[in-house]
Amino acid sequence: MADNNKAAMTANLRENGMLMALVFIVAFFWVLVRYMLNGVDFLSAQNINNLFLQNGHVIIMALGMLLVIVAGHIDLSVGSIAAVTGGVAAFLMVRLDLPVFLTIPACLIVGAIIGAWQGYWVAFWNIPSFIVTLSGMMVFRGGAMLVLQNQNIGPFPRSFQSLSNGFVPDFLPFLKGVFGLERFNGTAFLVGILASILVFWLGYRKRVQNRAYGIVDEPMALFLIRNLIVSAALIFISWKLALFRGLPNVLIVMAVLTVLYAFFTESTTTGRRIYAIGGNRKAAALSGINVRKLTFLTFVNMGVLAALAGMVVTARLNSATPKAGVGFELDAIAAVFIGGASMAGGSGKIVGVVVGAFIMGVMNNGMSILGIGIDYQQMIKGLVLLAAVIFDVYNKQKQG
Repeated sequence: MADNNKAAMTANLRENGMLMALVFIVAFFWVLVRYMLNGVDFLSAQNINNLFLQNGHVIIMALGMLLVIVAGHIDLSVGSIAAVTGGVAAFLMVRLDLPVFLTIPACLIVGAIIGAWQGYWVAFWNIPSFIVTLSGMMVFRGGAMLVLQNQNIGPFPRSFQSLSNGFVPDFLPFLKGVFGLERFNGTAFLVGILASILVFWLGYRKRVQNRAYGIVDEPMALFLIRNLIVSAALIFISWKLALFRGLPNVLIVMAVLTVLYAFFTESTTTGRRIYAIGGNRKAAALSGINVRKLTFLTFVNMGVLAALAGMVVTARLNSATPKAGVGFELDAIAAVFIGGASMAGGSGKIVGVVVGAFIMGVMNNGMSILGIGIDYQQMIKGLVLLAAVIFDVYNKQKQG
């Protein structure tokens, strides 16, 4: 039994370690900011809201990047795709006066076409994805400059800006009186409570299923500690947001996509086949998996999510610029690797990617508040990424 528990804890080491790292980093910056800036609250409602607004696009792209990396490839062009689709959105709305409800699907289609273009060469011509997407990074950056004519375009309609800067209305205004607060978004708080209950229930349900199939799970104490931390964090964040302006629209987009992609990767045949491709491409092909088709679709999916991320950023800035998206690909890739994905492909979880993205986001936000220069910020983030990869390589070597 002791050996089984040890094996289960080792299997969950990376996931639990990243969660603990996120908690530690948040606590570290909370103490440091309060001490160095005379009581400034790093966990204020406004700063928590800023964390979601500033990192929404990273999480959206990282979800797609995980599938690409799991399949054994890489995509260096996502920042340029975000820039060109943001430029297309601006051109359609400002220059052609196209309504928002047509602009958004049109940009998603543009992203899908770009993804299909790159996926075609990778999947059917076996050209290395590094080369194809490096070429795409340059081509689509030039495309963004061409569409925008090297100038910023904006502003945009309110309905488009709300994609990033809007908030979910309060459907439970009577809760203001219950808590005795003049400004309180009951919907945000209720959603946080329900989310915490759902997370705990889903975790327990999976634990029961694992035992039914004879899969050794982590010790009950560790399961309870992890889920209590996650539930407490969700309730705390929802309380803070309820005291501010409620749930940001971008948070809803992130949450819905995270749930959908978690379900896709863990509970669908297609999702498991993508992992099989990354684990052993030849064995996957011999088992009847259409490797080329799934590889192609992962790049199409990446193009769509990059386009969505580009519109989120464009809506937040209320302006499309040719320089948008610079470095986005590095943030997305870093979030995937820090979140536990393997460089060799075949492993990685959606939840880990989200945690990895928030680790990078909290570090960016905390260092910016403290006034740390961008030069030091880049060095620190690079070292964190290197440490995550070293940890992954060390674990694989230890496991033989």
